[in-house]
Amino acid sequence: MIPVVVRNIVTEAQGVVRVVLGSTDGAALPDFEAGAHIDVHLPGGLIRQYSLCRMQAEAQYYEIAVLKDPQSRGGSAAIHQLAIGHSLFISPPKNHFSLVKTKRNSLLVAGGIGVTPMLPMAQQLEKMGLPFEFHYCAKLPETAAFSAALEKSSFATKMHFHYSQVAGSGRMDVVNVLSCHSNDSELYVCGPAEFINYVLLQAKMLGWPEERLHREFFSAPIVDEAMSENTAFKVKIHSTGEMFDVEADQSIFEVLDNNGVFLAVSCESGVCGTCQTGVIDGIPDHRDVFLTDTEHAQGKLVMPCCSRSRTPVLELDL
Repeated sequence: MIPVVVRNIVTEAQGVVRVVLGSTDGAALPDFEAGAHIDVHLPGGLIRQYSLCRMQAEAQYYEIAVLKDPQSRGGSAAIHQLAIGHSLFISPPKNHFSLVKTKRNSLLVAGGIGVTPMLPMAQQLEKMGLPFEFHYCAKLPETAAFSAALEKSSFATKMHFHYSQVAGSGRMDVVNVLSCHSNDSELYVCGPAEFINYVLLQAKMLGWPEERLHREFFSAPIVDEAMSENTAFKVKIHSTGEMFDVEADQSIFEVLDNNGVFLAVSCESGVCGTCQTGVIDGIPDHRDVFLTDTEHAQGKLVMPCCSRSRTPVLELDL
């Protein structure tokens, strides 16, 4: 864990604050590439993941931007209660949403606070001289974090703003934009779960290959409980042969933790990838949004924090 101090807090839009985190001694913080996030250890024992929203201008600072979510499980509310001078611990940067190393065009599509990982992506692509197009969707300019800065950025000519509640602007024509880039681009999308799923669905219907679709969820989509009824099963530990019962109202992680089997977990909703575990035998019942459709179909990985088993026994590579 890295100790940091809140150096500044700036209101970037309605309900959105940008928090500047600095090293405690002025030393450089670890380098990162666009798309990276950090785990932030908040008061009360909460651990939440937030995208680093700007490439480092000075090596001793990181910046995150957080929307205060009325349905928050406590993370965003805790961030909005921080003050300059507060001390925190963070993880080194992790990156599950990095730019593909290619000279192919990049299509960046952000919905609301999903702009946070996109801004450093645009900065990095511009610095590297690579082609890209950036579409930013929000309700109003005053709810769109960083919109003023993006309008004046060095890549302003590549920006396209879509404000659903502004006359003359309106919602993004997703199908038209995706159609124009289906043969020559990598797609990166971030925002609310329903927004991401809609964009990905349209891309797949237009023939975009899975390997060119890149996304990062901040929260898992709402699950239709009627479509995902839980049943009991057993989980087997490959290294020891131990078998544990997972009841319908328990997660795999809870059972492992209760039986002394350590597994790093953070989001507990299948978003962050922290608990990703290999599958030796059995068929996972995937409930995460971290793995791709291809990885789900292969069944070689599972997120024990939220996913279950379609077979009586699920053997894990632990």
